Amino acid sequence: MSRQAGRAAPGAPGAVFDLLIIGGGINGAGIARDAAGRGHSVCLCEAGDFARGTSSASTKLIHGGLRYLEYYEFRLVREALKEREVLWRMAPHVIRPLRFVLPVHKGLRPAWMLRLGLFLYDHLGGRRLLPPTKTVKLSAGPLGKPLKPLFRKGFEYSDCWVEDARLVILNALDAAQKGADIRPRTRVLRARREGNLWLAEIEGQGGARETLRARAIVNAAGPWVDQVLRDVFARPDPHNVRLVRGSHIVVPRLFAHDRAYIFQNADGRIIFAIPFEGDFTLIGTTDCDQGHDPENVRITPEEIAYLCAAASEYFAAPVRQEDVVWTYSGVRPLYDDGASKAQEATRDYVLKLEGGAGEAALLNIFGGKITTYRRLAEAALERLGGAIGRKGQPWTADSHLPGGEFGPREFDSQVACLLNDFPFLGQPLATRLVRLYGTRARRFLGRATGPGDLGRDFGAGLHEAEIRYLVDQEWAREADDVLYRRTRLGLHMNAGQREAVQAYLAGREGRAP
Repeated sequence: MSRQAGRAAPGAPGAVFDLLIIGGGINGAGIARDAAGRGHSVCLCEAGDFARGTSSASTKLIHGGLRYLEYYEFRLVREALKEREVLWRMAPHVIRPLRFVLPVHKGLRPAWMLRLGLFLYDHLGGRRLLPPTKTVKLSAGPLGKPLKPLFRKGFEYSDCWVEDARLVILNALDAAQKGADIRPRTRVLRARREGNLWLAEIEGQGGARETLRARAIVNAAGPWVDQVLRDVFARPDPHNVRLVRGSHIVVPRLFAHDRAYIFQNADGRIIFAIPFEGDFTLIGTTDCDQGHDPENVRITPEEIAYLCAAASEYFAAPVRQEDVVWTYSGVRPLYDDGASKAQEATRDYVLKLEGGAGEAALLNIFGGKITTYRRLAEAALERLGGAIGRKGQPWTADSHLPGGEFGPREFDSQVACLLNDFPFLGQPLATRLVRLYGTRARRFLGRATGPGDLGRDFGAGLHEAEIRYLVDQEWAREADDVLYRRTRLGLHMNAGQREAVQAYLAGREGRAP
């Protein structure tokens, strides 16, 4: 994929970017897309692969945050609730509605309190497409069947599921299509002000260095935001974020229906049990302080035991530690508001702008959640308007991300159309391709009339044509990029198949000019 930089070619003498963005998670990619769409020249630098940190390690929900109501986070919840349907319309391939079952647990939050909270949840955010809350009888029917008999009543409400890493990739892809210079595997080493400009030294893959000039820098490094302040901007001992680890476990499928569960726990926390990748159930998340190291993030034995025990309180068949087939952990870079417990720290975002008159601006982004990334991007550009000039108007609310150029209720018809044109795919594969790529799946299917036209089959429905597309169009370079971020097919493949993907990618890299 060619790199572009607005009106000036990358590295051209005298080229000045309006924005240099550090960090290729959802916030950085979202800001890059919004800014490029307004006509700003943008460069985004990500030290590794896109969504390699927090943005691929979420519970994968577009949700208002029902439990945040208990902490009186009404502004955040209302904004997030409004964003659910905005994002669903924007990306109906990677976002889909999901119904959640909340069993009433005697001795914990009473039914009246849950119903009141869900009433607010239904009405705070201007819900139009998602169905409302309803009371469900768990003593009979499929929703109560997986649960212990003591859970006889519950509520069912709406939120949305998101392919989180793909949401990041699609924002970066659209930013590039709108003229942004998108640079994965590129580290910003240091930056200094020279009048009203930043001079930033960057290092790309292979060690090549260059200096970029920009009117403003956005520090959207997520868990590394303080580290960037220290290393790139020479700030002594910054401490703005509280790193909170959220861990998840994946077990073989625990129930056959398509609803998810939300369970209360005696410690005041909640966990989700969500259908995952067809064959599995995703259980999470935890809230544990991570300390000051955002790199070495992995689930602990105590967290595995906690999630298994919490789920076993509800499911009739106990969830055992030996059932766990995969785990993942991420760090939430929450703004440090002094909350005593990790689960009480605010999930709201905080933007801090630095730079006086005549100085290049620096915008630091703390906190936030994937659901509100689009609004965060709008807020960031509003704050930066005085430094980079105001161009255009907010535009993303009525836009489509690449591949999502169809209505939020037209997913099934898109699958049917793809099957009509490529009947050899079969329903499961066609559904997966539309879910990940939407209308862009046709770009690598081309004129194929059978599986052989897609090249080598690596297993789990992953063909060479799809990998080539991910390398050429979506910046994939390593096996994890393909198997756990662009797709999650690594869950369905054996070790030999995963190694074959890595060997194939290494061979392509070796042939690159």
